[in-house]
Amino acid sequence: MATVLLVVVAAALVTWRTTPQYQSTTQLFISTSASSSAEAYQGNLFSSQRLASYADLATGTELATRVVSATGSSLSPKELAAKVTAQASPDTVLLSISVTDPDPEVAQQLTQTYGEELVALVAELETPPGQSRPVLKGTIVDAASLPGGPISPNPVRNLSLALVLGLLLGVGLAVVRELLDTSTKSADDLTNALDAPILGTIAFDPEVAKRPLVTQLTSHEPRAEAFRVLRTNLSFVDIDATSKAIVFTSALPGEGKSTTAVNIALALHQAGERVLLVDSDLRRPQAAALLNLDGTIGLTTALVGKVAVSDVVLAHSSGLHVLPSGPVPPNPAELLQSRAMAVVLGELRAAYDVIVIDAPPLLPVTDAALIASQVDGAVVVVRHGKTTREQLAAARERLTAVGAHTLGAVFNMVPKKGRGDYGSGYGYGYGYGYAPEAALEERPSGESAGRRRK
Repeated sequence: MATVLLVVVAAALVTWRTTPQYQSTTQLFISTSASSSAEAYQGNLFSSQRLASYADLATGTELATRVVSATGSSLSPKELAAKVTAQASPDTVLLSISVTDPDPEVAQQLTQTYGEELVALVAELETPPGQSRPVLKGTIVDAASLPGGPISPNPVRNLSLALVLGLLLGVGLAVVRELLDTSTKSADDLTNALDAPILGTIAFDPEVAKRPLVTQLTSHEPRAEAFRVLRTNLSFVDIDATSKAIVFTSALPGEGKSTTAVNIALALHQAGERVLLVDSDLRRPQAAALLNLDGTIGLTTALVGKVAVSDVVLAHSSGLHVLPSGPVPPNPAELLQSRAMAVVLGELRAAYDVIVIDAPPLLPVTDAALIASQVDGAVVVVRHGKTTREQLAAARERLTAVGAHTLGAVFNMVPKKGRGDYGSGYGYGYGYGYAPEAALEERPSGESAGRRRK
């Protein structure tokens, strides 16, 4: 629709700025002198054969020079000739001459003079040497008319053509965009690229920035219900396990994986499970900020042996237990695949029914894949209309390469109806090659809200 409007507006602007042109027309009758019907017939054939030649002469510089001289026009013969059209009517001896000019009266004057000068030129050319009577003569049968209106621009025609062109261009662009767009916009796109089921679908909610947590929602709101559905589906993952540890990650930053991890942990806690939320994003932690908790000590503090892991677990106001990431270390990947990490995970499994682990994105760094290989598997958060199928396939390969199990996906920020582009991701600054400051401004998820509170 925008393409159509743009083309129509452009056509209207061009039409409005175009100088109106007026056209006047005169008609000549080219005939011969004949005393009998047979001679008249032969004369008409002769006139018809000559008509095309005089149509060419009418648009040439010779006749234009005569008209310029007769009218005193400021135009050069070449400029005037460009304004003239001449047309011989088929199977007749009629010749029409038209002149176009921004001034209707000038157009009429030039046209009339053209007719008169062509009559004189025909007489000169068709008079045999030594004779006074021409073989052919021209007669003006329709004097030059005063134009009643401009012949161009034609607003109705221009806007109609612009509308048709805009529609064709819009359809063409839509087809090209559809062919070139590899972003994930359907369940089939997601499951085929990731080779894993969809465990939940979270609709786009413009209120996420103001109310990122499900505990801030009423029970009947769609986003709260979506997390209850996700909670139910997660209960069927490895149903025989006495304790589950699940990594929540994404292919790239900006897909809402931290908000999803925090909210599913809250939803599981509301169901009566013993739940621990672990922020294992040791590069850019978000969970503590989202929950308004102090994250200055946490997982990294326990991994380096300064405190016991149980001493750095915090309790949220909702009752959910949270293990913040702690200080950002210089070697996050080494810490996450260390023996100390395996020991910490063992201790936590013994104390909780479900451990929800918020991990970094898969493609920028290897951290999420390293953690996923040590637990029950990973749930990949996929942002509708942003994450491409190629990125999902690459994320799946990252998990497969380390022997991690892809449990499923969460389709996030799905428009309630129609299609939309809800902006770019928040970026992963600190060593991921992204710019976090600008991204925090435009991120539609609750992650930005938590970041600001921090």
